[in-house]
Amino acid sequence: MAKTNPFQFIQQVRSEASKVTWPTRRETLVTTVMVFVMVFLAAMFFLVADQILGFLVSFLIGGR
Repeated sequence: MAKTNPFQFIQQVRSEASKVTWPTRRETLVTTVMVFVMVFLAAMFFLVADQILGFLVSFLIGGR
């Protein structure tokens, strides 16, 4: 692998960074809201699953 000097490296990084398609503010907001919605739904699913499994296990072992 050929070595590049630091100046060439910085030029290459800037060149590649200029090719990036950055999301708009609206796209970022929509994506963020969707992530929070999915996290909430996953949390509710695991809460309900944990409660049901906890009830079944306590029922099977003769607990409360």
